[in-house]
Amino acid sequence: MFKKIMVCLDGSKLAEQILPYAVEEAKRFASELVLFKAFSESSTISLALPGMPGVPIDTGNVEKNLKEDERESEMYLKYLSEKLQGETGLTVSYDKVLGNAGPAIVEYCADQEIELIAIATHGRSGFGRAVLGSIADYVIRHSRIPILLIRPKAEKK
Repeated sequence: MFKKIMVCLDGSKLAEQILPYAVEEAKRFASELVLFKAFSESSTISLALPGMPGVPIDTGNVEKNLKEDERESEMYLKYLSEKLQGETGLTVSYDKVLGNAGPAIVEYCADQEIELIAIATHGRSGFGRAVLGSIADYVIRHSRIPILLIRPKAEKK
């Protein structure tokens, strides 16, 4: 039923809690798992006086940080894909994209013919959700394909 299942990850243990569910679905349908991570540019700081346009401050590290984020994303996804493939025998691939996570997920699914999105919500509500937004909420509202969504258990400290 599902040839390709995208597993949305952000590098956190909370997001990784979706993996057992995605693996079970992939086994059930002999699907390929596609591990996916979006990473975005660092925000630039801008100074402005009231009524005047802002002037960005060049920190000089934006490009360096972007390359580092991309390298870390690559290593993380490669490690997880090799581990899952070895443990499960499933076909596991991975990809990373520069961009805001919600739109990047929806666009990638359309471009790559993904048939199921597996994602964990971080369970924010109220002010935290208003300020930080909700990637899972964005995906639910804008995707046209089935979504496997879990609310992960909080990590024990």
